[in-house]
Amino acid sequence: QVQLVESGGGSVQTGGSLRLSCAASGLPTTGCLGWFRRAPGKEREAVAFIYTGTSNTYYAKSAVGRFTISHDDAKNTLALEMDRLEPEDTAVYYCAARGMFSCYLGIRTPSTDFPYWGQGTQVTVSS
Repeated sequence: QVQLVESGGGSVQTGGSLRLSCAASGLPTTGCLGWFRRAPGKEREAVAFIYTGTSNTYYAKSAVGRFTISHDDAKNTLALEMDRLEPEDTAVYYCAARGMFSCYLGIRTPSTDFPYWGQGTQVTVSS
């Protein structure tokens, strides 16, 4: 049984940093893991993905240069380090997993191809 449990959300001011974590269990050792977010009134969007087999990473344009995705193989924990946060980053952030499959379209791998999801963690950035 797959479980994804996020933690680390919170409230920060513009320019601040947050680190999100996602504790994963029941997943194969290699596969595509990712972070998505849904802002109020907007559709869910991809933020960053990592394929644990090669550690290849993929980022949305809005995340490039500010966010870093990583995976600790020993702890099977996915992380998202977010720096220089902006009010536009305010959203509920979700970690997701594709099981054993790759991020075959990079950051464009559709959310519908991720069968496993965490419950989400709120990130609020105030100006």
